[in-house]
Amino acid sequence: MTSPAFGSHTAALEQLEALVGNTPLHRFDCLSESPGVAVYAKLEWLQLGGSVKARAALAIIQATLKSNALGGRRLLDASSGNTGIAYGTICAALGVPMTLCLPENASSSRKTILKGLGVDVVLTSPYEGTDGAQEVARKMAQAEPERYLYVDQYNHPANALAHYNGTALEIWEQTRGEITHFVSPLGTTGTFTGTARKLGELNDRIERVALQPASALHGMEGWKHLETAQVPGIYDHSLVDRHASVSTEQAYAMLRRIAREEGIILSPSAAASLAGAAAVAAELEHGVVVTVLADDAAKYGDVISQILTA
Repeated sequence: MTSPAFGSHTAALEQLEALVGNTPLHRFDCLSESPGVAVYAKLEWLQLGGSVKARAALAIIQATLKSNALGGRRLLDASSGNTGIAYGTICAALGVPMTLCLPENASSSRKTILKGLGVDVVLTSPYEGTDGAQEVARKMAQAEPERYLYVDQYNHPANALAHYNGTALEIWEQTRGEITHFVSPLGTTGTFTGTARKLGELNDRIERVALQPASALHGMEGWKHLETAQVPGIYDHSLVDRHASVSTEQAYAMLRRIAREEGIILSPSAAASLAGAAAVAAELEHGVVVTVLADDAAKYGDVISQILTA
């Protein structure tokens, strides 16, 4: 039976659902070196909250409300920014109070957006990244369980399921089942895990390439260097057909290139995803390579100006 708490949010959730997913698939012709190869990317900022994280945030909040687990507490999680903004956007629309643990070195634009959405932001060590933010959130929930519900996007099954049920099917339909390679970075790993699993079920010949930063210190917010970071519980390494790395320099070069050749200004992390997809495409004579671009430049302020003018 649907809980009263979930029932009271049903109408609002239905309206929000209409604003999440179904993002366009854009072909980047400038990255196709062979006439038999096409490079596509999902433009994930063209949905509620302006990033790919709208999918996971909505799915996690839906599951939380449906189970009536919130029970009047504050929703609590850790994020590098995009999931936090997605949470804040959805929670504001639903009237659900939200607290977010965020590394102190997140962009000022993200902090401003979060505070504008009414999110209670707890800044954590800039040296410990999202791993440190997770630890702070965990301790807060343990210390005040009556005040906080820590939903933990890195270990919540709804994160990957949002992509299994949404992103993968959209890619399959938009490419008419012609996708040959799926290329995606590892962060919370929800996008890769959910999409790769479903695409593998639809066609086990699709090669699934997991991207990581070339080093632990990098300029792609939201990406994880798994060798030196906590591995999310939702990650399924068996879905990876191969790994590839992208350096910060490659990401910045791609950001500048796409701005000048396609008229699209990406975020560093989105540019890195596209660089990884382009590298895969360069190896092929025939194929359809698809990646997911988490967000555009809107939340990165002066960082983008510095990259574009470098």
